[in-house]
Amino acid sequence: MSVLTRDEAQTRAQLLDVHHYAVDLDLTTGDETFGSTTRIRFTARTAGNTFVELKPDALHSAVLDGTPLDPADLDGNRLPLTLTEGEHTLSVTATMRYSHTGEGMHRFTDPTDGESYVYTQLFMEDVQRVFAAFDQPDLKSVFEVSVTAPEGWTVLSNGITEQQPDGRWTAAATPLISTYLVCVAAGPWHSVRTEHAGLPFGIHCRRSLAPHLDADADEILDVTKACYDRYHEKFDEPYPFDSYDQAFVPEFNAGAMENPGLVTFRDEFVFRSAVTATERMTRAMVIAHEMAHMWFGDLVTLRWWDDIWLNESFAEYMGFQTINEACSELFADTWIDFGVTRKAWGYEADQRPSTHPVAPDPDAVPDTASALLNFDGISYAKGASALRQLVAWMGEKDFLAGINIHFKRHKFGNATLADFVDNLAAATDRDVHAWAEQWLRTTGVDTLTPRLEGEGSTWRLTVDRAGSRPHRLSVGIYDRDAAGELVLRERVGADVPQDAPIELDGPRPAVVVLNDGDLTYTKMRFDEVSEESALRGISRIPDPLTRAVVWNALRDMVRDGELGGTEYLEFAAAHLPEETELAVVQGVLGFARTQIADRYVSEADRPAALAKLTEITRALLRRTEDGEAPGLRLTAVRACIDSATTPDKIASWLEEGTVHGGPELDPELRWRILARLAVLGATDEAAIAAELERDPSATGQEGAARCRAALPTAEAKAAAWSAMFDTDELSNYLFTATAEGFWKPEQAELTRDYVARFYPAAIAMAARRGPALAEAAGRRAFPAFAIDAESLALGERHLAEDTMIPALRRQLADQLDDLRRALRARG
Repeated sequence: MSVLTRDEAQTRAQLLDVHHYAVDLDLTTGDETFGSTTRIRFTARTAGNTFVELKPDALHSAVLDGTPLDPADLDGNRLPLTLTEGEHTLSVTATMRYSHTGEGMHRFTDPTDGESYVYTQLFMEDVQRVFAAFDQPDLKSVFEVSVTAPEGWTVLSNGITEQQPDGRWTAAATPLISTYLVCVAAGPWHSVRTEHAGLPFGIHCRRSLAPHLDADADEILDVTKACYDRYHEKFDEPYPFDSYDQAFVPEFNAGAMENPGLVTFRDEFVFRSAVTATERMTRAMVIAHEMAHMWFGDLVTLRWWDDIWLNESFAEYMGFQTINEACSELFADTWIDFGVTRKAWGYEADQRPSTHPVAPDPDAVPDTASALLNFDGISYAKGASALRQLVAWMGEKDFLAGINIHFKRHKFGNATLADFVDNLAAATDRDVHAWAEQWLRTTGVDTLTPRLEGEGSTWRLTVDRAGSRPHRLSVGIYDRDAAGELVLRERVGADVPQDAPIELDGPRPAVVVLNDGDLTYTKMRFDEVSEESALRGISRIPDPLTRAVVWNALRDMVRDGELGGTEYLEFAAAHLPEETELAVVQGVLGFARTQIADRYVSEADRPAALAKLTEITRALLRRTEDGEAPGLRLTAVRACIDSATTPDKIASWLEEGTVHGGPELDPELRWRILARLAVLGATDEAAIAAELERDPSATGQEGAARCRAALPTAEAKAAAWSAMFDTDELSNYLFTATAEGFWKPEQAELTRDYVARFYPAAIAMAARRGPALAEAAGRRAFPAFAIDAESLALGERHLAEDTMIPALRRQLADQLDDLRRALRARG
């Protein structure tokens, strides 16, 4: 199969003007394949040769202007076309194959009730798996979709759908949209419908999840309506589509997809078990993120994939900011969670060899395969951080004015970075072009360190910068009161680089916190006095966002080898039991468990690290016995399970069906306990089968796969390995679950021989199954706990070979860089 190059896309865009697609899908032909007929009307501006893309199971016919083409001319995924100048009509009839990897037309059968569902995910180049198309984002067109579906199914699409007398479903014609944004979701959906601002709104899920969707329907719809109203306050252009449906679909690879009028979400957002307030906030943020795409991405679309940040950075920033504004009664400050979770993702990605500018040079994205690699912490988290800094620098009023100029000039069309910057510049007297060069065209993370000079009651604060970007930030000046609490003396605005030191009146501050408020994207360090005071008094800092900034600084120091993992755990033990901000607790425990305990401390020190984590969780459990903080207690219970080094306590919880003092065990906690018992060798296949009988859902199937792969026997590891790499039967989710269970630090000797087997197995599987499974293999099935020089050298040798697809290569490059960091931390 050929990937589309940027040069080819530019040539085809100069040749063609695409007007209309009529897509007819037949979903009644069986469980393996479906019928696809496409009729495309387009104009060739001059005579020339080009191609249309499709990836059929069988191509039956192709007719250009009444003249049949030879199906045998299909070369991989390209059917060549020889065109005269003028109007043309192309009709293509094919049989297409359902996917089980979350790409193209994904088909899923619910093990709970046997009902089947299909949905499309057409991103990048997967529309070709569903219907024939000129598949590039700047050849926008009107789409009319019709679907023949089994009796009892409902069909959803980008426009309002209606069932015709002959049984077919037809969707209203779309405005001009890109090929990758077309969407169909069909099955016996459970739906909750309403109307808002004169438009039909709906949320949909599998029937087996109906009670759980109904329980949260008011919250989901209230968030949706609040975001819709807030965006109409921000944006001059009205919502550009005829309806707003949100479908929670099974085995979805991403968090969600911004298909206009029909957003698809992973259906883990329909919560079957207890969740924390931060997890609910994350769902709300994703709703806001995808709705922002209706304007930035759908109404105005990138011209080529080098500008994917225009879609994702904007939606990421708007998602957090809009939930913060529109849903403040439901959720605490969303920027705390952004700083702890999303921003950390960006910092890590930006310090790897695979980093790239937020807005990469066009030559760095020569084709769709390379473009797919840029959906990462740079394009999302760093880009959103850059936009937040831009708003702080130019002001929100001018920022939104520039955005509205952008929408007005390019609606239903395509735009580039240059267009975006020009439109922002039209709304301000600031030099946005220079800012964009410094922030969007560079890589890496700056580091800022305060330096205090003076004595008595006169002090001068200078910010030293390692890096090249300008920063507008707030500096928090904190004193210690008589009770030992840290109190804010003042926040001082600062521009880095500085024209002059900041003059401070009064005694020397106890703590100076750079980037107080987290408005810029930088690593932050302390002066010597502040470091000692901050580390002794993190929990005494009054503002939770400031505490998050300090914890992030400590995380960076561990990753950079400036603070030992054991020391970080000591600070966590001292301060986390007093922490009131749930996002901070989750972030600190997550880093301590998955990075420090599993990777950064030596094998000899790991038991002590897990014991320290258990000590922290027990303190949190004691603190939450009164039931006043259920989210904090749930977080502590999860961490306690994951850190258990002996089975007795958690096994008693499973047997009794409850944690002592609550909560009662729901399916998520039961599978979590069973997975940990499997790692510890304290359960068996019979217990796993019994739990699966108790919970035969799709989530239960994944839990069972995870547990079976985690059993510490040679037979269990051989079976899991064969399922992942010797056959292609596992769906994307079951592959991931199996991979998550396979490698465990406690089982290093048992899995040692599989380390060398991983690379050839993953390379071969990725070549067969494509980018989605390649990413899953690189991210989840990598032997991350084989932390030694021999494993690193082995990986580097394989990475030097030119035998793997780009999606796998990127994942392995990142994993090997993390392995180097873990080795340095241990050293």
